[in-house]
Amino acid sequence: MKGNGVGRSVELLKAFRLEQSAPDVFYGALAHDTASMIARHRPLEGALVLDAGSGPRQFAETFTAAGARYIGIDHDESALDPITNPRAHALVADARAIPLADGCVDIAYSSNVFEHVKAPEQLGDELVRVTRPGGLIVVSYTNWLSPWGGHETSPYHYLGGERAIERYTQRHGRAPKNRVDVTLFRTSVAQGLRWARTQRDAELIEARPRYYPGWTSWLVRVPAAREVLTWNLWMTLRRR
Repeated sequence: MKGNGVGRSVELLKAFRLEQSAPDVFYGALAHDTASMIARHRPLEGALVLDAGSGPRQFAETFTAAGARYIGIDHDESALDPITNPRAHALVADARAIPLADGCVDIAYSSNVFEHVKAPEQLGDELVRVTRPGGLIVVSYTNWLSPWGGHETSPYHYLGGERAIERYTQRHGRAPKNRVDVTLFRTSVAQGLRWARTQRDAELIEARPRYYPGWTSWLVRVPAAREVLTWNLWMTLRRR
C-alpha cells in the first residue's frame, strides 16, 4: 500500500470491511500500511521494533521482511500468534511495565491499546523509556467519541457505555468482548495529545487521523470536532 493520499484511504477502507470475513487480508494490508507510515520517518532496515500489545502475525512478517528485528509483547499469551521467524520474538508481559532495558529499541510501536488500559499515559511512558535517543515512538488508538469508539458496540456507545452493551447483547444474544470502563476506556484525542506534548524525553513530530490522507492532519488541531472526526489518532514522537 503506497502513497499518503485519498487512494490509500480507500484501500484501507476496503480492507477494513474484510476484518471479519478475511482477517488475513485485512491485517496484511494494515501491517504493510503501518510499516510504510513508520518508514517515512526512519528506515526499518536493521531496526529493532517493539510492538506493544502485539498485532497478528502479519505485523511480524511485514517488519522482518523490511529488514527489521521484531519483538511483540502482550499480557495475554493467547493473543500472541506463533512466531517461527528467527528475526521475530514474542513476550508475555504487561506493556505498562515492559521487561526491557532503558533505551534498547529503535522503534516502539503500539496500535489500538491506549483505549484498552485505564492509564494509557503509563503505557506511553514505558514506550518512551525503552526507546533509544533518536528512535521513534508510534502510538495509534481509537478515541471514544469517534464513530468506532465503542468498537463492536458502535454506534450505540453515543447513548452511553452501558446502553451500548445492552443493545449489543439484545441483538447478538451474547455480551460484547469490550466493556466500557472495564476493558474499554473513554480515551480522547485531547488526552493523547496532552501526553505527547508534555513529554520531557520525546518530541511530537506528527499527529494525524490514522486512516485519512496526510493533508487532514489539521483536524487534530480543532477541539471538539477532532473527537468525532479523527476516528483513530496516530502520533509519532522522536526520542530525545
